[in-house]
Amino acid sequence: MVKCVADVKLGILAVDAELHADLERLLLDNGSSGEDLWGFNLYPDEKGDDFIEYDSLINIRSWQGNPGRGVYDPAVRESIEKLVERLIIE
Repeated sequence: MVKCVADVKLGILAVDAELHADLERLLLDNGSSGEDLWGFNLYPDEKGDDFIEYDSLINIRSWQGNPGRGVYDPAVRESIEKLVERLIIE
């Protein structure tokens, strides 16, 4: 498993740390805004729906309509999938 955080506004990823919070801090320190950051996990040996897992404590934001560890907004999930496709898979 590889932990990742996406900045869906800037179109960048932070990849591979012990905690999603470490990647979140890295992006915040470099100009990202917290409301644009979403944590997820990649499973390089998996395919299809099992490749990306949307599960991170940094995603819990009831004020943003995201009450749990997942990513509930389909548009945000699509943005993350496109970033992974462009920056990691290609």
